[in-house]
Amino acid sequence: MRGAVAIAGLAAACAGRDAPDPGVESLELTHLAPATIVPGTRLVVTGASFVDAPWGETTLHLQGRSGARAIDVAWPAAFVDFTTLGVAIDRGRLAELGGDGAFRGTATVEVVAASDHRRYRTRALPVELELRTRLAPATAALAGRGVIFVNDAIELSGDGFLLGGDEGASVVQVAGCVALQAGGACRPVAMIELPLTAIAGSRSRARFAFSPRIAGIQSGAFTGTIAVVNRQPGEAPLSAAPVDVAYDLVSPQVFSIDPPAASLGQYVLVRGGGWIGNPGDPGGEPGAVTEFELSGTLRRSGGAALPFATTLIPEVVDGRLARYVINTDDALGHALDLRGDTGELTASVTPVVSFGGDRVRGPATPIRLAIAPVKQVVYLAFAPSYVEGLRDFGLRAASAQIRDRILAACREAYRGVGIEFRTEPPSDFALFSTVELVGVDPNDQGLFGYDNSPGKDSGNLRLYDRLGGVNAQTQEDGSPGFGGVFVRSLLGFSPHPGRLARSVAGADPVFDQLFDPFRADRGGTPVSAADLAGEQPALGDGGGCPARDRARQIQCAIFALGNLIGGTVAHEGGHSLGLANPYQDGFHDPGDAPNRLMDAGDARPFLERAQLMGQGPAVFCDGEYAYLRRILPSAEPASAIARPGCS
Repeated sequence: MRGAVAIAGLAAACAGRDAPDPGVESLELTHLAPATIVPGTRLVVTGASFVDAPWGETTLHLQGRSGARAIDVAWPAAFVDFTTLGVAIDRGRLAELGGDGAFRGTATVEVVAASDHRRYRTRALPVELELRTRLAPATAALAGRGVIFVNDAIELSGDGFLLGGDEGASVVQVAGCVALQAGGACRPVAMIELPLTAIAGSRSRARFAFSPRIAGIQSGAFTGTIAVVNRQPGEAPLSAAPVDVAYDLVSPQVFSIDPPAASLGQYVLVRGGGWIGNPGDPGGEPGAVTEFELSGTLRRSGGAALPFATTLIPEVVDGRLARYVINTDDALGHALDLRGDTGELTASVTPVVSFGGDRVRGPATPIRLAIAPVKQVVYLAFAPSYVEGLRDFGLRAASAQIRDRILAACREAYRGVGIEFRTEPPSDFALFSTVELVGVDPNDQGLFGYDNSPGKDSGNLRLYDRLGGVNAQTQEDGSPGFGGVFVRSLLGFSPHPGRLARSVAGADPVFDQLFDPFRADRGGTPVSAADLAGEQPALGDGGGCPARDRARQIQCAIFALGNLIGGTVAHEGGHSLGLANPYQDGFHDPGDAPNRLMDAGDARPFLERAQLMGQGPAVFCDGEYAYLRRILPSAEPASAIARPGCS
């Protein structure tokens, strides 16, 4: 017996116990991919409001026909993120769908929620799946002629390409001959096999890199054939018909660098062609080296331009993109104090590529790069357990709005300081800090947050602290090992936290006035998607909170919880930056001053943290703010807010 079923999006959003689970009330299925299934395929299920295993059991349900056979199967689906699930297809599951042939029917995602044990189901999505035990490749089109750089990506279109993993792999077999521009006969090239990578998970579009192992790195002309071969586990290879190709190979060249200004720990992207991965780079070739020779002048801001020359070895991303990290260890970092100086590099850059005994120099390209003030980038990693942890407050449905308020609180605390908070992993900085936000304190100490980075980083020399996970080094002296921000512990501000948290000395009845209307364990009705529909302007201050009407109560709760979490992030981030008492002992300001962010936890009352009833926001004291402005300068003017003293 399958039990009661609630169709997501259609279930009545009744009060109290009849309200749908807020994590899955907007459950939706929008897409299944790929459309052709082979043994080993990982079916990607795309939609909305998916939940991880502790909060629900998720299945993919397929109903329809395969030939004359009726199909009705349900398979467990693995949580990837809130919009993605994965289902592994092996030979047994392929047989359940009828084996070789075609499945026509519908797909639904079903979740049995842990909160109420009800089964939630998406609307049925019509699907057509091709089922193949063996998959033969076919090449329809290939950019088979023209001028290319060594290691350029060559794109193919066709059908039947394998996607890797347990499916097996598609490869290309390349053979032909190369005639060097310097002269001589067309030298035969023995067949070489190279990996073929699907583009965006497609079976009809793929690419491979024209490796230097095919024709070397010297300028010349390659003439030959390319054939796609599928290699599936336990099966004989299947090949597509070979395609004739003819390419003119040119020497490496720099086109541009980006961005025009970069700071310590930031990537400078070098775009051009002919780059070969150095050993250690993804896809790197043994014996290959790509170098950039710089020659020109370096001017420190306010000083004269001085001669400057160096050779850089970048990280090669692919044949057209390399990147270099501004760092303190090479000639640039020795010529400038990258933590305190700014300046400008004006130079020519010459690419030099070595491989297999050959060394090729490309033409010089003029560049200009400004050295910007040091900046701290902070990635806020919101774990699934954090999002689900908002259920404790009855605010799971408002996770996006709370996140916005957290970011606003962090940015307000550091206004005028060279720090940037992000919610996606940075791709433009190699050096950045991470703060993990999770549900429960793994230290089992009821901590709101904890900086578990090793030692006090006065001057913020590291730039790459991780406040999260476990750090064995911090455990050596008996300190808690797990770091981050722990949202459930904030229930300790309730005089009635129940079994979820320990009540703290500063528990405040205003907490219950704010959150009891939504806490299921206190008889409240959790916030639903319907509550948040329509125009819901976010609060800019806590005036009128706590409120009486539900719409205002929701906004007050979002405002207060966002400030509680955001203030904790800002406080723990301050520790990571060397506060309090930089260059001295101690981690908190002495005593207790109103609205002082780096006071110890018991000196920071709930109303101040929540920014309610005229209290807060908590700020860095005067000396700490001056320190932050010094180590992380910003073009933004200093905040004009009145600040307490530090002593």
